[in-house]
Amino acid sequence: MTSGVGGGGGAAAEGRGFEAGPAMELLPRGPAEFGSARYWDRFFRQRGRRPFEWYGAFPELCPVLRKYVRPRDKVLVVGCGNSELSEQMYDTGMCEDIVNIDISDAVIRQMQERSASKRPKMSYVLMDVLQMDFPDAHFQVVLDKGTLDAILTDDEEATLSKVDRMFAEVSRVLQVGGRYLCVSLAQAHVLKKAVEYFSQEGWVVRVHEVAGSGDKQQFVLPVFVYVMTKFRKIPGSAQQILEICPEEQDKPMRMESAERLVEAVRDRQHYALLCSQLSKTPCGEQLSLDLCEKVSGRPRYTLHVVDSPSVKPSRDNRFAIFIIPQGRETEWLFGTEDGRRQLATSAGFGRLVTVALHREQRYEGMASIQAELSGKVMELAPPGLPARQQVPFLSVGGDIGVRTVRHCDTSPLSGEYVVEDVKGDDACYFRRLVFLSNRNVVQSEARLLAPAPPPGTQEEGQKKRRKDKRKAGPAEPPTAIDKSYLCCEHHKAMVAGLCLLGSPDPVPGSPIAVLVVGLGGGSLPLFIHDYFSQAHVAVVEIDPCMLEVATCWFGFSQGDRMQVHVADGLDYVAKLAAEAPARYDAVMFDVDSKDLTVGMSCPPPAFVEKPFLQKVKTILKPEGVFVLNLVCRDARLKESVLAVLREVFPLLYARRIDGEVNEILFCQPSPAGRRDPTELGARARVLEGALQQPGRPWDSSYVLADMLQAVTII
Repeated sequence: MTSGVGGGGGAAAEGRGFEAGPAMELLPRGPAEFGSARYWDRFFRQRGRRPFEWYGAFPELCPVLRKYVRPRDKVLVVGCGNSELSEQMYDTGMCEDIVNIDISDAVIRQMQERSASKRPKMSYVLMDVLQMDFPDAHFQVVLDKGTLDAILTDDEEATLSKVDRMFAEVSRVLQVGGRYLCVSLAQAHVLKKAVEYFSQEGWVVRVHEVAGSGDKQQFVLPVFVYVMTKFRKIPGSAQQILEICPEEQDKPMRMESAERLVEAVRDRQHYALLCSQLSKTPCGEQLSLDLCEKVSGRPRYTLHVVDSPSVKPSRDNRFAIFIIPQGRETEWLFGTEDGRRQLATSAGFGRLVTVALHREQRYEGMASIQAELSGKVMELAPPGLPARQQVPFLSVGGDIGVRTVRHCDTSPLSGEYVVEDVKGDDACYFRRLVFLSNRNVVQSEARLLAPAPPPGTQEEGQKKRRKDKRKAGPAEPPTAIDKSYLCCEHHKAMVAGLCLLGSPDPVPGSPIAVLVVGLGGGSLPLFIHDYFSQAHVAVVEIDPCMLEVATCWFGFSQGDRMQVHVADGLDYVAKLAAEAPARYDAVMFDVDSKDLTVGMSCPPPAFVEKPFLQKVKTILKPEGVFVLNLVCRDARLKESVLAVLREVFPLLYARRIDGEVNEILFCQPSPAGRRDPTELGARARVLEGALQQPGRPWDSSYVLADMLQAVTII
């Protein structure tokens, strides 16, 4: 295959979102025809004198070309076709000494007739880019608009050989310091080939994204210009200079490898496709993307685009941006598709873009975020939005929230993790443990208590405020842990399940033995220890780092009635089954799986295999209860887990957690203790009454009996 592309780029023939029209009838039947002189003669004879620009019109290319083409440069345009590019460069004074070559005799004669009298310093020559007649180092610039795309249609050996010959010829006719400018759609294999070839030759490679015309109907994918600058190859030098300019006004960004450069270009292409998809209203699915820092490439904002077809459109409710307060991106309303859909509907906008802020980043405030995002989010606006339309930025309480990272480290077992304090509703602060391998899930959470003012300080403070009218600074977030608070709905349900134990009499004052597998921040075993005054709690945690985190950051402590065993839960339970059967009144599993490829994130699959569950049954007292937090998105896997549980435990209750994937399973060794939901509710109310002791703090934001309201017997 040789040159001869009519100013455009043959790869576009393979479904690039063109508007159908007469030109499309002239496209090649297959890739091989792109290199056929006979095909291009027929193409240009049938098309006549109308210029053919497949992509990259002069107004869009001009800002990039002016950076690299000087008025006195001698320029070679390869595969010129009947594009107007050379003529426009000449007519605007960019450059006049231009030689155009093509393998189609028909188009060369056409272009000679068109320019002979108007542009005397520009010439058209019938020539093949694979075998040029020009002397070495003859040009300062070689310009290729789509020719490389047309030749490099596949990875076949013969095709790659032709591309190598083309590159060798381009290199030969360019002077040292000369530029090879290649206008391309930047298909991955095309870009990779060009970057690797010229960087290995010691050239500097820079890729520019061309600013689009805004006409997304004709072309969806962005156009790029590869700028390869020729340097003398230094023997033994392995240094490669690879750069990308994502937007016209940007400074070049250095890329560490050809693979990273190809990836950066692919990100831009994906973004263009996403914007095209969003131009069709309404968009049926929620689309998401990360906006990254230009220098480091680290994500700075995560955006979700939510359309609400049910919202009746008006001038002022078509589009809005919602800034999620820092630290609250994991909440149901902001962190799930259903939640975001509800948020968009209640906000009353046809399209809502939610913006999550990343913990590794610093943000000055709502105004600076708005200034930073305004230009980019408008690219996600619904079609037809007036250019000067004011787009509101919304948030909870009008601010961006507070997030303070207290501690970060890496565990050999759990990977990177952070402990952070975030501000929630009603000015409450919460401490959270998050594993960065699953950063959208809060592993553990505790509410922080505001410190009580010392006696007499309230009156003194009022006097001081009367004297000092200056604006107060931001209050320091509290640090004391509220041990009465159970952050997770599934923890509340697990505690409510203890009403299944024994007689209807309250159990808080009764001696009970509880085994908890999975420590996390320790809020569940802490609550049982503090509110069940005769409970002896054993906790099994495989990761010693988590014991340190719970102790240092979540107020956890051990004592006579609370012991932590750093061990694998599987081994510990197996050992107990052999040595101490019928030991525990309650066994609770709240342990996550590190294998994210399995459709069950809690517990690990080995914890619900039949032989191990039989060991769990062995260590339970006959009237005891086994409580399991099950998080399983795979319906078949979930059904198989339930089937195994039913085989081992004759009595099985289930409680779905609203708005979450979690399901709490209460398993008992004997069917004799079966109780209907009404009786369970009554027992839970009695239990809650016993737990609420005078002088002891209690979280009144929920009713314990409600945790068992929707229990079903499986």
